[in-house]
Amino acid sequence: MNDPAIRVDTASQAPPYEQIRAQLAALIRTGRLTEGERLPTVRQLAADLGLAPGTVARAYRELEAAELIRARRGAGTRVAALPSEPHLHDAHQLTILARDFTSAARALGADTEDILAAVRDALNPGPSSSSATSEVERLAPKRPSLPRKSRT
Repeated sequence: MNDPAIRVDTASQAPPYEQIRAQLAALIRTGRLTEGERLPTVRQLAADLGLAPGTVARAYRELEAAELIRARRGAGTRVAALPSEPHLHDAHQLTILARDFTSAARALGADTEDILAAVRDALNPGPSSSSATSEVERLAPKRPSLPRKSRT
């Protein structure tokens, strides 16, 4: 697991073990971590994140209970095969993420309409991104164009 990075936001309402669990679950479900891939040891990940080992151990226990990882003494902790049944989203985690996003957006000065426009843009990315992008472009200061050197 060298490429994907796990981050813990100390300002989040979600406890650190839940942030770790949710991020690893997302990496596994999206295929960024594949079956059989070895995860860092509890102590290593705890040291990397500056957390107590018990915090990471709890995240790993919950991932194991969800059958997303397998822990074997001597073989380490590895990503398990994905369950065949569809995954239901975690409504509680989704609520926490929405609150964190809303708080951060309000801290930037966004009102409800700005926040909803940003969510719509995130759900429907593409060349015709909605009002949030155009509003940012409209309000952004224009940079003066620099003269080009002519080649002779």
